[in-house]
Amino acid sequence: MKNLKYIFLILTFIALFASYIGAKEPFTWWLEVLPVFIGILFLAIFRKFEFTNFVYVVIFLHFLVLIIGGHYTYADVPIFEQLSERNNYDKVGHFMQGFSPALIVREILIRKKVVNGKGWLFFLVLCFVMFGSSTYELIEWWVSVFSGEAGDSFLGTQGYIWDTQTDMLMALIGGVVAQVFFCKILQRQINQFL
Repeated sequence: MKNLKYIFLILTFIALFASYIGAKEPFTWWLEVLPVFIGILFLAIFRKFEFTNFVYVVIFLHFLVLIIGGHYTYADVPIFEQLSERNNYDKVGHFMQGFSPALIVREILIRKKVVNGKGWLFFLVLCFVMFGSSTYELIEWWVSVFSGEAGDSFLGTQGYIWDTQTDMLMALIGGVVAQVFFCKILQRQINQFL
């Protein structure tokens, strides 16, 4: 479906609007959904590059995870309150932080013929995922340091000393899962462009 990305764009803006209404902490909402706006800007700037429908679905799902986290803050998403003593919705977000970029980068590298070997492709995609994840962790730390208590919900450690490391681990797992279990689906759709 050619217009799928436009449908997802409209749905994203509706979700953003609904999420902002009654957001638990408006400052945190902006911090959490900023990647959505950056993603939309990225897609607008590089609009000549049409991704596969599969990647557009993944991007939309990633946007929804960010938008829900922005509405409640990652530490207070209701359904995750009952699952354990620590709200792990943050780990879902970081899993998607690896899963989504892995498929996006994989598609770009294949279609632009940047990498030929499957082993190098897998490795380079994971390098990108880990670069993105570690950079995001540094941004979280920086925002928390410079905004004080206002940024604590964005940092979202909930007193867990290994939060940063497990966040990066979840992104790595997301990148591996995307490539191991979903690369054939992606490749079938990429083949339509080649």
